[in-house]
Amino acid sequence: MSKSPITCHVLDASLGKPATGVEARLYRVEATADGARSEQQLAQGLTNSDGRILDLLPPRGSENAIEILSGQNYKIIFSTKPYFDQSGRTSFYPWVEIPFTIQNPEEHYHIPLLISPFSFTTYRGS
Repeated sequence: MSKSPITCHVLDASLGKPATGVEARLYRVEATADGARSEQQLAQGLTNSDGRILDLLPPRGSENAIEILSGQNYKIIFSTKPYFDQSGRTSFYPWVEIPFTIQNPEEHYHIPLLISPFSFTTYRGS
């Protein structure tokens, strides 16, 4: 079975556990002729009990597949405030926005996010 070309994973570093129920929205970001930015939302999902979204986009080659383009910029916005609010914790960052560039559309892109109420970090996963 083929998997989504872009997946993500959110871990709550302050608890040492997966962050369940975090909304993530994926956008394609393009520069316009006047130098502004154009953003097109491609997908959205909620992290599962393991903190993952494994089906953010339909698998390559499927009927509903969305073409991922080489050299194109994308971003994922994670809505972190509702996650912390539901547990009674305040947080400094209401969302986390992670921009990235697809170099090879045939590769799998995994975007992990580690969060705590007052910090976050990310890296290119595998």
